Amino acid sequence: MSRIGNQKVNVPSGVQLEIQEESVVVKGPKGSLTAPLFPGIKVEQKEQDVIVSRDSDAKEQRAYHGLVRSLLQNCVIGTSEGFSKTLILQGVGYRAQVKGANLVMSLGFSHEINMPIASDVSVAVPEPTKVIVSGIDKQRVGQVAAVIRSYRKPEPYKGKGVRYDGEIIKRKAGKAGKK
Repeated sequence: MSRIGNQKVNVPSGVQLEIQEESVVVKGPKGSLTAPLFPGIKVEQKEQDVIVSRDSDAKEQRAYHGLVRSLLQNCVIGTSEGFSKTLILQGVGYRAQVKGANLVMSLGFSHEINMPIASDVSVAVPEPTKVIVSGIDKQRVGQVAAVIRSYRKPEPYKGKGVRYDGEIIKRKAGKAGKK
């Protein structure tokens, strides 16, 4: 039994589901998203809940059962509330700013990094050392945040770099810890 697949997806008011043969279209106040459906997986809407079920206990269908339910949940949350990830720039002289359609970052290199901002996500810089990536698609928000983090990952000695808010960096002692 799939623990995740058997849970109901609660649909808040203002969000509409359109169940098609190969996908489910979720429309809400923030926009519209599409979740794929796989063979043998059925989606039913009962009042304010959505139930995902499968035809058989085949290994492939068991895997898709939980996946489809999670994708539907992400679509419902994204179209009603949205997703966001916060990144912290830690280091002397590390800062970011939005210039037009680009995110410009100074991360200790000899040059600034100009990253174009995708149209399906929004990037805000409330402080020079804080970047907030937000949007309705959880996968796109996570991917854009991961690309920003990849420009300068946190290093273990001083902790300098781009990290997620709340991320714990394991620190090393360095030369002094050798004794």
